[in-house]
Parts: sequence; structure tokens; C-alpha cells
Amino acid sequence: MKVLVLAKHVPESTTNIKVKADGSGIETAGVKFVMNPFCEFAVEAALQFKEKNAGAGATITVLTVGPAAAVDVIRTAYAMGVDDGIHLCDDAFNGLDELMLARVVAAAIRDAKFDVIFAGKHAIDYDSGQFGPGLAECLGIPHVGAITAIEWGTNFKSATVRRRIEGAEEVVEAQLPVLFTIDKGLCEPRYPSLPGLMKAKKRPVETKNAAALGFSAADLSREKVGTWMGEFTPPPPRAAGRMLKGEAADLAKELVRILHEEEKVI
Repeated sequence: MKVLVLAKHVPESTTNIKVKADGSGIETAGVKFVMNPFCEFAVEAALQFKEKNAGAGATITVLTVGPAAAVDVIRTAYAMGVDDGIHLCDDAFNGLDELMLARVVAAAIRDAKFDVIFAGKHAIDYDSGQFGPGLAECLGIPHVGAITAIEWGTNFKSATVRRRIEGAEEVVEAQLPVLFTIDKGLCEPRYPSLPGLMKAKKRPVETKNAAALGFSAADLSREKVGTWMGEFTPPPPRAAGRMLKGEAADLAKELVRILHEEEKVI
């Protein structure tokens, strides 16, 4: 059984993000990049499936798209226990929206015919969540998003999954091949061991560029991509706070007046 995990390298959530002077993106110098937390859930889900279902004979491949530094995501997955890695690396992939990236990844994996694809619910950098469903559509396979539990059917031909919806829980049965995006709550990612990280540095990674996938520069141009990042701007600075002093009753009246007449929120 062939299992694929999609992983993305993103700025660490505590990183202080700065926008480039020309607004073309963020300053990456000095920024620590890590595996997207929801992708960690996806890696762990794949590893637990392999460990708990030895009869399936699962092999796990991790795939990432990004610059040369993104290979660290694959190394981390290797240290966690993943078998193989694919790195899609080309300057032509920079700036592509998630739907176009789905087409790129579909071209890379279509012939491999994976039985199950695990991905994170969304990436914490752009918070889009379009990539998983887009890839499933490109591959012509079913997709269930934001799942929190999985029960595998007989001979692993199907799976019944649970996902949280507003005020309830939804139960969905899907036939394989299938793509699942993983939400927090399904599993808790393991920490890669130091020996595992050291060994991961020496393991090979299959690297493919746009040409190897059959894409020309024109295929990935702005004219062909559905959406494109136009400009990045930092949030405006917060205005200075106002301090009101006086008796409680007077302060309450003044606060109501400010909210009604000046801020117009009530």
C-alpha cells in the first residue's frame, strides 16, 4: 500500500515577520522555517497507520514544494520514520497559488498511484486550505477535509472518517484511493530523535524541477495562474490608547458616548 504525505515548510509561528521594502514578500533572512504544524499531524497519521496495520505493507513518501531549504522538511519527516522523499524545487514554483501548485504536484505523483494521501488541513502561512481539495480534484479522487478520526475498512479498500462541523460531528465513508486533510485532534506528532535527524541528513531525496514535470516557463506564468500575490503590506500600527479618569458613573456615561458618537460601534 502506497501512502503519500504532503508537507510544507513555513515560518515558525513565533517568528517576527517583516515585509520587504518593495512589498514583494517577506524577509526570509534570519527567519526560522519549520514543518507546518498541520502537516506534522499528517505525517504522524501516516506513521501510525503503518505501525498499527502491518498487514497493509505500507510505504510512506513525503513530498514538499519549495526552495532548496525546504528539504529540511523532508529530513524531519525521515527522522520521524518516513521511507522516501520527493522535493519539487524550481524558481518557477515561487508565487504560484495553491490551485496551480495542486496541478504541479498532481503531475509529479499521478503515475505513482498512491492509495492514501495525507495533508494538513491548511498551512499557517496563508491559511488558505485550498491545496488538499485542489489536488484531489486534479487526481480525480475523493477528498474529506479536517478529519479527527479514521476507521479503516476490510482490506483497506475504504475508510470511515469523522470531522467536526458546527454544532455536530460528521461521519463520512470514502473509497480508496482518497485524500484526507488532517485536523488537530487526530493524533499528536512524535518528536524526531537526534540520531534520526543525523541519519536523515545522509539519506537521498528525489528532486524534480518544472521541466521534469512537463511544465514550461509559459505554463507557470502569471497569465496562466489563476491568482497571484500582488503586494504584501504589514498591518497598520495600533493607535495609542485613551485613559479615562473620574467617578465610575461618569466614566460609564463617557464610555458609552465615545462608543456611540466617535467610534460608532453602538
